[in-house]
This record gives sequence, structure tokens and C-alpha cells, in this order.
Amino acid sequence: MSSLLTAFFVSFIATFLIIRFKHLHSGTTGDFDLSGPQKFHTIVVPRIGGVSIALSVLCAILLKLTNSPNYLMELTLLVCAIPTFLIGLAEDLTKKISVKKRLFFTAVSAALAIYLLQAQVVRLDIPVLDIILALPGISAIFTIFAITGVANAYNIIDGFNGLASMVGIITLLALAYLGYVFSDYAMIYLALVMAAAILGFFIWNYPRGLIFLGDGGAYLIGFWIATLSVMLTSRHPEVSPWFALLINGYPILETLFTIYRRKIHQGKSPGQPDGIHFHTLIYRRVLSSSHQDKNWFSTNARTAPYLWILAVISVTPAILWWQSSTILMIATLLFTIIYVWTYTRIVKFKTPKCLHL
Repeated sequence: MSSLLTAFFVSFIATFLIIRFKHLHSGTTGDFDLSGPQKFHTIVVPRIGGVSIALSVLCAILLKLTNSPNYLMELTLLVCAIPTFLIGLAEDLTKKISVKKRLFFTAVSAALAIYLLQAQVVRLDIPVLDIILALPGISAIFTIFAITGVANAYNIIDGFNGLASMVGIITLLALAYLGYVFSDYAMIYLALVMAAAILGFFIWNYPRGLIFLGDGGAYLIGFWIATLSVMLTSRHPEVSPWFALLINGYPILETLFTIYRRKIHQGKSPGQPDGIHFHTLIYRRVLSSSHQDKNWFSTNARTAPYLWILAVISVTPAILWWQSSTILMIATLLFTIIYVWTYTRIVKFKTPKCLHL
């Protein structure tokens, strides 16, 4: 418990200090792009919230290092996360790191996790695909692709105050719950220490948006969650691999749909930004943006809860039926239908009445 409190308070205090002294570093750390298709803030805001999260997790793990039976696993996961965090932070500071370079370094982190933690997807509970995964090297390649994809997915959904951070907390709590079911104390700790670190940041990010997660924070959270998801199914074969997919259902589906939309419909590179993500449509077409910055609970802040609910819709069946791949496959299909149907209705200006709260 002391290390979890450490993670929270170090993150809380470090985030406060970044905000308090932003006048000293905003020239390097500030988000000056106020007019991009995915920009909804009107003042320069620090985008290095990931620094406080990384620092807090480091302090918490080091504090517990001498009396933890799982210290090697905890420290190893932290080491594996270094490449993806640093390349994200480099983008936050320079704004010049390409998507390909960020994905490459995240893939390096994923490869380290496979080698050092044996975090590997070895089955999907689909006979033909399981045979393919059993071929030499295929499982490792698929795992690198999956972890890299989820890490990038958290960067994609990081568009509004509190969105990616709370989705991350929800997912980490689901992982901690399964750790509790199996008395897997390493899994419980690794999930909760990151959740505590994110919460210390979240208080300053939501609802006012005093600081942003940044690419470093988004990639770190996504990598951490993806790796724990793979580790859980590897360590406990009773857990369906579809549990790992469904608890990350919202960010994964948002990423796949984004790639489809940009590549097929727009005919451009999937790495180029656009302004029609699901969260952007909620902001522009479901909520009124006329009073965006005139009160503490702005339109920006009112956007994220819609997507938190979407994440809960995906996570809930995964928690209830974590043993059954059949049920979770059906739940994944239903969630995909809900997502696509709702998105299509909003695009066609036929927003479901239940969204007009």
C-alpha cells in the first residue's frame, strides 16, 4: 500500500510542479498548435504529463524493491518500457519524431518484453490461427504487433481532457481484478501502481486540462497495459485471450477504424491526423462547443465521460466471462456493431437520442 500511495503522491506533486513552473519550460514542453484538426485547447499547455507518471512508477517500484518477491519482474517491465516512453517524450519536446520512428521504438519495447518477461500471445482459441501461431517466430511477431498497436491506440484516443487516462485506469482495474482472482500479486501490483500514477496526473488533467498526457505518457500507459494483458493470459491459461482484446476494445477499435477511414475512404496515410475520431464527433455534433472555455466543466471536459462509458461497455463482459472465448467473441462482435452503428449515425447527423444528455 505504501508504494501505491507513493505512486499517487509523486505523480500528483510532480504534475503540480510542472504546471506551477510552466513559464520556465513551456517554450520546449508547451503544445503551441492551437489550430490542428485534433486540437481543442485555446492556450499553451505543457504536454509532458507522462514524465510525472514515469517518475512516480519508478519511485514506487524502487521503494518496494528490497522487500518484494516479484521485484525482478517489476523492474524488468519498467526497463522494457524505457524505449517507448523516451521516443514519445522526444516527440513531446521536439514535435519532429515521425509515427514510424515511434512505432519502431515501441516495437523494441515489445520485443524486450517478449525476451525478458516471456510476454507472448500463444493462442487465440481459433483452431486455424492457433496452428499459425505455433509456427516458429509467428507468435513473437504477432505479439510485437499487438503490443505496439495498443500502445499507439492510447495515443490516438488521447484527444480530450481525461479521456485516455481514465480509460487506462478502467482497464488497469480490470487487470487487477483478474490478478486478484488468481492471487497473482505481481499482476495486481503492476496494474494498481500504474493506475495510482495515472490518478495523480488525472486530477490536474480533468476537467480543466492544466496539463496534457503527451505522447510519452500515452505510449507508456498503452505499452504497460498491453504488456500486462499479454502477461496475464500467458501466466494463466484459464483466461481467454479474448479477455485481453476486449478490455482494450475501445482503443483498439478506434485505431482499426481510423486506419480504415483514412486509408480506404480518404486515400491518405493512416499516420496523418484528421478531425473525425469518435471522440471528436461527440465533441462537435453531440455536445455544444459554444461555451468551451467559459466555465470549469467545459465542452471538452463533458466529452470524455461518453467514451469512458464506451470503454466500460467493452470491459464489463470481459470481467464477467473471462473464461469463455465463445462469449467474449460474441461480445466483441456486439461491441463492434455498437461502435460502428453509433459512429455512422452521428456522421449522418442522426445522433441517437440516448446521447443527448
